[in-house]
Amino acid sequence: MAYDQPGRAASAEQGVPTAVLENVFDDPTHGEPGRDRVAVHVVWELLLLLALAGLAYLLWQVDADALRGDRLRTFLVDVVALGLLALAAGLSLRTAAVNLAVGPVAVAAGLHLAEQGDRGLQEALVPALAVAALGGLALALAVVVLHVPGWAASLAGAAGVIVWIEQRTAPVALQGDHDPRAVAVRLFAGFAAVSVLAGLFGAIRAVRRLVGRFRPVVDPARRRGTVAAVVTATALVCSTVLAMLAGALLAANGTGPVVPATGLDWTVLAVGVAMLGGTSAYGRRGGVLGTLLAVSLVVVLLAWTAAEGRTLSRWAVGGAALAVGLVVTRLVEAYGRPRAAPGEPVEVVPVSDGSISSGWTLARPGPADTWTPALPTPATDTPPDPWEAPRWDTGPGRWDDRDR
Repeated sequence: MAYDQPGRAASAEQGVPTAVLENVFDDPTHGEPGRDRVAVHVVWELLLLLALAGLAYLLWQVDADALRGDRLRTFLVDVVALGLLALAAGLSLRTAAVNLAVGPVAVAAGLHLAEQGDRGLQEALVPALAVAALGGLALALAVVVLHVPGWAASLAGAAGVIVWIEQRTAPVALQGDHDPRAVAVRLFAGFAAVSVLAGLFGAIRAVRRLVGRFRPVVDPARRRGTVAAVVTATALVCSTVLAMLAGALLAANGTGPVVPATGLDWTVLAVGVAMLGGTSAYGRRGGVLGTLLAVSLVVVLLAWTAAEGRTLSRWAVGGAALAVGLVVTRLVEAYGRPRAAPGEPVEVVPVSDGSISSGWTLARPGPADTWTPALPTPATDTPPDPWEAPRWDTGPGRWDDRDR
């Protein structure tokens, strides 16, 4: 076998496309083989950057002090708090098991910090972290063991958290002196670094396929394997913990008492911002800078409308972000999927017995009737069967053969 590069066979001599050789180790039962295209994410993130620059300019024209001094630090903490919620929603979205309990968890964490803050920040946060991790683990086990949709299981978990929230009938004033604005710049830098690095890490082909293994390929009720279950469970636990940290930041950065609420408006806003940033609602696919840009865009929009003397509810902003995010999902799925080989697209072969498929359907070079047959075409006039010739008759003659 000839080699045109070290370790690579000359595919032209064998008639196998190079793209097929590069994707030969991709398991088609976990999605179409090939590298996802990222050009659609680059274009969309460029549009988000332009929109953010335009809104920031409008905010500067209306209220320049909003981007200076203490108000800038408050603004940065708001970006980090909403960013952690968007990361929580986006992480679960990437694994195709969206966590709809992030909003109620954030509100519950804010109430807990307001009630227990006088004991110290560490004494208040450590138990909340433990409860959030255990709650996320229970949610993860329900999703991966029963193999049910993440939105349904997390909605049940959200209902349980809301029951705990409804036991408080009045706003709770924040106990203790916990001011995250003193470290606002470091918090923002840390969030930006985590968001961008997570996007870059998720853009790696092997990581993207690993994270998206829970995404259904054929039958949504078909189990996706142990690896997919472990990855999805880890994402749900991390998502719940991030939501708890976001709620603590929102409570500490607020100017008034923490009001008991369902928190579902925060869920809608978080999921909408994650999808607005380019994360697909189907899972697996997402951008690099999208979450950071989308979070900044939403916070600047809220600050600009407040400076204009208007108020936008989280339901309105979250609903609009979801609506745009659905369009973005369609674009990401249409223009972000791997390029098909010449001819017909690659077809995924379902596995009925739970084993790993050993192959997949490649592009056909042409219709079957144009192939050269292996055997010659039989003549139109077929000679009589020699076994039916009279010379093979060995029995006695018939009674009407004598006169012939």
